[in-house]
Amino acid sequence: MTVFRFLRCLAPLILVLVVSGAAWSADPSIVTSIRLTSAADGDRVVIEMDGAAEPNMLVLKKPYRLAVDLDDTLSAAALPAAKGAHFVRAIKQGLVGTDRYRLLLELKGPVRPDVELKRDGGRTVLTLSLAKGKDADFKVAAKARDVSAVSQARSASQDPFVVVIDPGHGGIDRGATGKNETEEKAVNLAIGLKLRDALSAYPNLKVIMTREDDTFIPLNERAAIARRAKAGLFVSLHADSIRYKDLRGATVYTLSEKASDGLARELAESENSADRFAGAEWDQDAPEIHDILVDLVRQETEGFSEHFALSLVGELKSGGVSLINNPKRSAGFRVLRAPDVPSVLVEMGYLSNEEEEKLLTSPDWQKKVATILARAIEAFSRHRSIFDQRSAN
Repeated sequence: MTVFRFLRCLAPLILVLVVSGAAWSADPSIVTSIRLTSAADGDRVVIEMDGAAEPNMLVLKKPYRLAVDLDDTLSAAALPAAKGAHFVRAIKQGLVGTDRYRLLLELKGPVRPDVELKRDGGRTVLTLSLAKGKDADFKVAAKARDVSAVSQARSASQDPFVVVIDPGHGGIDRGATGKNETEEKAVNLAIGLKLRDALSAYPNLKVIMTREDDTFIPLNERAAIARRAKAGLFVSLHADSIRYKDLRGATVYTLSEKASDGLARELAESENSADRFAGAEWDQDAPEIHDILVDLVRQETEGFSEHFALSLVGELKSGGVSLINNPKRSAGFRVLRAPDVPSVLVEMGYLSNEEEEKLLTSPDWQKKVATILARAIEAFSRHRSIFDQRSAN
């Protein structure tokens, strides 16, 4: 066992048994989590800490490396694998002095780094975003951008970020049925309620459910609920069946008039048929939807939807949730048609796969997925808050 691994194992004890005169300060920071996610626009490394250590950044060339140094800091976090990352070749951590911790990113080439720092009470979150860049872009600011003030301003002077959670199907519409008679509507509701509970831990979020029990809600009404609430995000949860029994894994869908592939088209047709249970009064779009479908609003909404979908795929992947090939897809899902609300449909898995049916009904697995979804939603709310703040200025 290396010296650093030994120290990491003893980190909780070191917090309590700080010896007077030791090299560590009275209240050392502890790195509790390190996550690496990848999306179409680059890689993101999120470092969570208990404490208020101030990061110092350093870029190194030949080979390309990026270092994050934290004084008076210990690590109790495991390192994520860099497999599948765009720019990160490997991640290492260790001590580079008696009281300095370093996280080292070995890179495949030059990148354009961006660093954000958020403090909340005794907790610090450092987010390092890596985008495609050239040698001239490979540099860091003297100090990380502190976004805590933006978050605090939202809490103090703005309404909370509203997210609408939509457990698909319900009531007379059972949705798909698994080999062991598992009903999709029950799975969707169980995970939706766990997601609601997970989101309750974030004070800047307000959660609205399209249904909290076994109730049938027409597709257009689900989207209308989000529009009436002026939601910043709409997430529809599903667990379909498909004729390919070996197919398994999660998928994140956004809206498009033309399906990205045959599977997306088939699922959209299946989901859109849910309104066969609705009366004729529900079988049309609300008239006001067409009045506000201006290009600017629609394009901005689509951009936010794509951003969240890609980041969610990255979070699911890093969280150990199985994904199908090409997990970010699109099709003409009616439930996603609100033109002014960023919307995604999350296919959490397929009840037609016997092994996945077991996962979908496992309370532990449901809680795991809900936690990952909540983390991605909260991160998106911060992204949207920063965007709105910059737009206002």
